[in-house]
Amino acid sequence: MSNLDNAVMVRDDQGNPFILVRDQDKKKRLHGIEAVKSHILATKTVANIVRTSLGPRGLDKILISPDGDITVTNDGATILEQMEVEHQIAKLLVQLSKSQDDEIGDGTTGVVVLAGSLLEQAESLIDKGIHPIRIADGFERACQHSVKHLDSISDIVNFDKVDTTNLFRAAKTSLGSKVVSKAHDHFAKIAVEAVLSVADFERKDVDFELIKVDGKVGASVDDTTLVKGVVVDKDMSHPQMPHRIEDAKLAILTCPFEPPKPKTKHKLDITSVNEFEALQNYERETFEGMIKHVKDAGANLVICQWGFDDEANHLLLQNNLPAVRWVGGPEIELIAIATNGRIVPRFEDLSSDKLGKAGLVREVTFGTTRDKILVIEQCANTRAVTIFVRGSNKMIVDEAKRALHDALCVVRNLIRDNRVVYGGGAAEVSCSLAVNQEAEKIPGIDQYSMRAFADALDTVPLALAENSGLSSIEALTAVKARQVKENNSHLGIDCLHTGHNNMKEQFVIDPLIGKKQQLLLATQLCRMVLKVNDIIVAGSKDDEYN
Repeated sequence: MSNLDNAVMVRDDQGNPFILVRDQDKKKRLHGIEAVKSHILATKTVANIVRTSLGPRGLDKILISPDGDITVTNDGATILEQMEVEHQIAKLLVQLSKSQDDEIGDGTTGVVVLAGSLLEQAESLIDKGIHPIRIADGFERACQHSVKHLDSISDIVNFDKVDTTNLFRAAKTSLGSKVVSKAHDHFAKIAVEAVLSVADFERKDVDFELIKVDGKVGASVDDTTLVKGVVVDKDMSHPQMPHRIEDAKLAILTCPFEPPKPKTKHKLDITSVNEFEALQNYERETFEGMIKHVKDAGANLVICQWGFDDEANHLLLQNNLPAVRWVGGPEIELIAIATNGRIVPRFEDLSSDKLGKAGLVREVTFGTTRDKILVIEQCANTRAVTIFVRGSNKMIVDEAKRALHDALCVVRNLIRDNRVVYGGGAAEVSCSLAVNQEAEKIPGIDQYSMRAFADALDTVPLALAENSGLSSIEALTAVKARQVKENNSHLGIDCLHTGHNNMKEQFVIDPLIGKKQQLLLATQLCRMVLKVNDIIVAGSKDDEYN
């Protein structure tokens, strides 16, 4: 009986017809090689989605959430994170891009493209009758050789706190493929200054907790600024409080400006006017006592994690004590770090040595709107900084934040390890040639796997050429021939149509640790997928796969 004999036409709520095949949800579970090929197909499909976003000419994707929120991005990690990927094996690619993003911060699209290409090559080897485990072993061997080859072709980028030219050019390269590329000079400068402000050169480490990236819709991306301090999206609790405080001493509180209340199982009965007046006097005295604790400590600005009512607000104004309320936990911690203050949980614990210090605290207003932010500058701890992003709409601001994250990570990686390889597919082409040479020395089946690994590496320059409007096969062949003839590993795909292929002259670089991580993570994922030959869903029947 054909599928059409086992089908019925039904209509949805809108009256649109569609065909429903009976028992279509009961698919037979695949075993062995067929299962492996099914998993490879799922991962290839996901990898092909982000392939067109690779490189400086990569295209953006519009992602629409179930709530209707729109995201426009070409960041691989963001695309995969917001996609609804249901296949269990394909979800591994989402986790792969997240691993690259968490560890390195850049190269999330490239690692997914490489993993998809490796699995595509593995499928053709399976069709030739080679066992998946033998393929995985060959890929692992080729990966180790590629990582060693990357060490041999890497260059050292010199920089220091004074001469940051190379760091600036590296940040500018990472921003070339982003939506803010028209302002990449400005953004690269901000990224370098921000990282150098918080970097520890002795430990070769950068604490990203000290860099806050905030944004507000309005103005142009060119108006993005670096604030040596903290920006809080709040304003003074009373409009008549001063909007500018110099030589500020901050009381950072996590206790509310209100009298203690009865617990949930207790109640307070008021039966007369006298009792109500007594309660009112008690509340006023409590407020005054709290304000006295703050004034006695020497504070002239209160940062409070909780709110306070109108009476407390009025008393604060009367006592010339500006206050900011409803400041979130992360902002409270950052303010404490920046001002060298202590977070105080009780008014009784407040003292002058626990106050934060800042040279200037000011309110900033935007255009004709009533939106205000609080800027805390000239802090006691000069290492804490905030990048305040502007943009014409929320999508631009969000994408600018993601672009800045990549630029910050590139600069951070160069401080951790200042060895680099060259981009534009130059490193991949060089590794591909090296793996092919190594494969000639190896007898047996592993030779096939190593050649397949080399072919997979060629996918990155192919995708770059394709996305840049070049003839991909011709561009790759020309670069490979020149690398062999000139023995020059700096030659890559001319994505920006400058007229020459030397990536060293264009200063198109990738941090070595990032490129190594791409190869290692992609190979590990490929090995994992090749070793899976069955999926068993908990609670399903033995002969069915839901």
